[in-house]
Amino acid sequence: MRPHRKLIVWQESISFIKEIYKLTVHLPQDEKFGLTSQIRRVSVSIALNIAEGAARQTKKEFSRFLYFSSGSSSEVDTLLEIIKELDFIKEENLKKYFDMNERISAMLNGLNKSLNVK
Repeated sequence: MRPHRKLIVWQESISFIKEIYKLTVHLPQDEKFGLTSQIRRVSVSIALNIAEGAARQTKKEFSRFLYFSSGSSSEVDTLLEIIKELDFIKEENLKKYFDMNERISAMLNGLNKSLNVK
């Protein structure tokens, strides 16, 4: 089995992607190539960077890719905020997505700390 498949943070990020895809169906059609495309791409980037990093040969390389995933998580947070601020989806309906993203971010940080890379 590929090493990333064992990581709970990767599994959570795959679930998150599915939820983001469901969410974006409710965005305006004219955002198809804007916010919809961007938030889908960056949520996928979280999982992709975890997978790529897990396949690397050193902890330092793995750590670097976890930082990329963390950056993508921050982008998702900002895109969710934009969706909220533009009133495309009500804040109470976005809480679940903010919470899932925050959990993934915390898991990425914890995994990175556990690698103990200086």
